[in-house]
Amino acid sequence: MSYLVPSEFVTKMIDAGESKVFMAPRDALIRAFMAGAILAIAAVFAVTVTVQTGYPIIGAILFPVGFCILYLMGFDLLTGVFVLTPLALFDKRPGVTVGGILKNWGLVFTGNFAGAITVAFLMAIVFTYGFTQEPDAVGKIIGDIGEGRTVGYKDHGAGGMLTIFIRGVLCNWMVSLGVVGAMISTTVSGKVIAMWMPIMLFFGMGFEHSVVNMFLFPSGLMLGGNFSIMDYLIWNELPVVIGNLIGGLSLTGLTLYATHIRTGAKRLPA
Repeated sequence: MSYLVPSEFVTKMIDAGESKVFMAPRDALIRAFMAGAILAIAAVFAVTVTVQTGYPIIGAILFPVGFCILYLMGFDLLTGVFVLTPLALFDKRPGVTVGGILKNWGLVFTGNFAGAITVAFLMAIVFTYGFTQEPDAVGKIIGDIGEGRTVGYKDHGAGGMLTIFIRGVLCNWMVSLGVVGAMISTTVSGKVIAMWMPIMLFFGMGFEHSVVNMFLFPSGLMLGGNFSIMDYLIWNELPVVIGNLIGGLSLTGLTLYATHIRTGAKRLPA
């Protein structure tokens, strides 16, 4: 595969971040909506495969198909713009401001959530035959996931909050590497391979992804999960969003930028 060296693909990351800051709001919303919807379908697929096979690792291996599709289509996830747009600010690109970055984040969050919750509603219809019966096996599992990953954390108090935050940090460390993976090759096969590896890791390890959760938890509420909207927001979405931001930006974006763009002075021979 045609591999780009780090200095080249990090420059592409900065260019992409600058482009997203200046993107028309309608385009940001459309691309974010489709990204949230496709990732939600991939989550359904992974849970379905897990139920059918009895092996969660198979679901984790296959889940990245959704991530690869949405990035090959040029759509945007909140976890991706968390990493890319600040790099344009750090690189002092003309016209890039904190306000512009925050506006982009707000648009992408809104679009991702709208796409994910739309799929949640559509799949709830499928799981219950139009809400005329109890959810099927996949629907019940999704309802249980929502309860276990909200009330389950809440039961552990501060320790649960710390755990969900750390899982959010670790998640976007891996997911942002997948975003970078889309830029390190000029061939489709190269991009897919580079994206697949870190996304499989995050899903298999059970880390917390804010956009995946925008599907899982509203879907869980529709399917009878025993938790509330406030449980979802306080004991999942908000700490996960903060963890995703810190993890992706600090462990991927800033490290790549610092060492491949703002490289230190080379040591002179003794």
